[in-house]
Amino acid sequence: MSEAQILALEIFFIGLLVTVTIIIGWIAFVVLSRLYKGQR
Repeated sequence: MSEAQILALEIFFIGLLVTVTIIIGWIAFVVLSRLYKGQR
């Protein structure tokens, strides 16, 4: 594998990691906000 291919893979995996982190964070936020609203 060339350096360009390795760099492309790294960028792809970092992008994937960031996307998954944002999705998990958003789900956690929605769940917590619904729990908070349900208590009042």
